[in-house]
Amino acid sequence: MNKKNLTLAVYGIQDIDDKVYPVMVHDHNICLFNDGQIKKYLQLERFSRKKYDNQMPVFLEKLLKKEKLAGIENIDLVFVDNVIGSSFINKRGNIRFEAPLCDSLAEGLKEGRGYWFGKEVNAYLCNHELAHIYSSIPFFGMFKNNSLLVHFDGGASLSNFSAWHYANGVLKRLEYHWKLNYLSSFFNSNALTFSIIGTSLKDQNSLPGKLMGFSSYGRYREELEKWLKENEYFENIWKQKQAFFDKVKEDHGIELKHFNQKHPFVQDIAATIQYIFERDFINYIKEINNDVQANYLYYTGGSALNIKCNATLVNENLFREVFIPPCTNDSGLSIGAGAMLERRKHREIKIHSPYLNNWGLKESYNENFENSVRLSASEIMKGKVGAIYNGFGEVGPRALGNRSIIARADSKSLAQHISCELKGREWYRPLAPVMLAENLSSFTGRKEEGSLSHYMLTEFEILPQKQKEIDGVVHVDGTSRIQTIIKKEQNPFLYELLKFLDQEYGLKALINTSFNAKGKPIVHSPEDATNEASQMGLDFLVLNGDFSFPKECS
Repeated sequence: MNKKNLTLAVYGIQDIDDKVYPVMVHDHNICLFNDGQIKKYLQLERFSRKKYDNQMPVFLEKLLKKEKLAGIENIDLVFVDNVIGSSFINKRGNIRFEAPLCDSLAEGLKEGRGYWFGKEVNAYLCNHELAHIYSSIPFFGMFKNNSLLVHFDGGASLSNFSAWHYANGVLKRLEYHWKLNYLSSFFNSNALTFSIIGTSLKDQNSLPGKLMGFSSYGRYREELEKWLKENEYFENIWKQKQAFFDKVKEDHGIELKHFNQKHPFVQDIAATIQYIFERDFINYIKEINNDVQANYLYYTGGSALNIKCNATLVNENLFREVFIPPCTNDSGLSIGAGAMLERRKHREIKIHSPYLNNWGLKESYNENFENSVRLSASEIMKGKVGAIYNGFGEVGPRALGNRSIIARADSKSLAQHISCELKGREWYRPLAPVMLAENLSSFTGRKEEGSLSHYMLTEFEILPQKQKEIDGVVHVDGTSRIQTIIKKEQNPFLYELLKFLDQEYGLKALINTSFNAKGKPIVHSPEDATNEASQMGLDFLVLNGDFSFPKECS
């Protein structure tokens, strides 16, 4: 590393309670930049093995010591705030940050007071909104001229929605507010949706993906939307579920004694809520863009993980291109804050792959993996289930080939075995495929559009005559959340494996789901990988390019 000051960015504001699960704060993370390049990054959950971990004040010093960063001289700090606070203090009190008070949303970094192992250092506050916005830059480069920048999540520092315009090198804040809170609340604080999915507040971070998958089983009904609105979406029936069932019987003549996920009425509620979210959000984007007439959209925040909405947004053709980073949720906040401080230092931000989760890991990768490709392909064609652990892990919640469970994509029974039995997921949740970009059009009739499919952040309608060929990854509504590999540099091992399977066996897609068991984060270390593969009963494992059977390496 050079002698210029490093940038250490931390998202680690203390939660409001000391429960074993996140209450208001989740997905703590840390990122180290050196001259515009990310050198070290970690989602805390990968290290602690606790999903959505929010205990950065406890772990920070240990993490710094692991990378020999504790107390180093040449460092600038930047911290990310959230809706419940902006000051940071670690467990021992030798790393502190005192933030300035802000009555309105700042359009840049704010200088604060930093205490770093016995001395004061340069330290800054980046608001939650801008940290989301800037998390795009390390993956797509500086914003294109005349771009609309949007953040939308459950709650940031002073809003849950903010919009910005970038033109002629100037970033201008357009608005920030809570007007769309009713939409994000469907996915994080609505008693009806929690009841339908059958989850509790301690599992609130898993609800959005589940609700999105379940909604595909129903259909939007205009009269149902009117009924939900009249009853304020039953958002507060936490301990009054019988009142909901009584209202259903009174107004619809339907006898419900519990939230039966197989009942069409329950499924239609979920579909109607998903439709409202898509329609109202996209209409609001249209309204904003009528004023600024932006050519490009950069969309960030947890709501950008709603791939059904993303696909609808792209299909509206409002923009030349839509950009969503792979770490669009809170896992990308330290990346965005670090990028913003690096820009303030007049440093050019380099373009990165999504494989950045590397804290405490050594670069160890066998690039002579031809034999591993052949052995993996042979096992896959036998209907076996394997896992890939190669190099560094992906940022964000999606496995993109370096921490993935894989299998052939043409078997619905195999997909159900992986999803329900091996991973313990719900029956209604789909699995996603990965394929070479050159094969996308044969399944969808469409060419690759933009970067969203690189990060598994959109879905495609599968041609009816091609659905059987990837039966295990086609959802009930005929769509599939396809990840595309466009070139070898994107992921060398996965590219060669897909190419070999296509050329030798005619298999054009693989199931690609995250390498983790139920209730656990995606694996981080080689030890995590070998232990998890053995415990889950996977048939084979590719570990840093080397093929093995889990029993042999456990």
